[in-house]
Amino acid sequence: MHEMSVTENMLDVVLRHAARNGADRVTRINLVLGEFSTVMEASVQFYFDIISKDTVAEGAELNFRKTKLIASCSDCGSEFEVVEYDFTCPSCKGSETEIISGREFQVESIEIK
Repeated sequence: MHEMSVTENMLDVVLRHAARNGADRVTRINLVLGEFSTVMEASVQFYFDIISKDTVAEGAELNFRKTKLIASCSDCGSEFEVVEYDFTCPSCKGSETEIISGREFQVESIEIK
């Protein structure tokens, strides 16, 4: 159910930027969605269709760009793509790793008229 609140926040950002730029209509919203994010595309679309009614964003296309889950090894400094949620560093087999990409959910850009 947290998709409702993140979709509301996303729409607030979009509407604020659309207003600043004098938009009559938002035609497309480009979003970044990390592979390790807990946000579900279908749920965002569902809530967006409901809460964007009667706004300049009503009917806008949601475009999701997915990012891979990338981690950094604290032992050797390598960055690597996490496969099947195995966070072991493939270079040194270290287990002290930190996620550096893949949890995102953000507005990348909007297209307006």
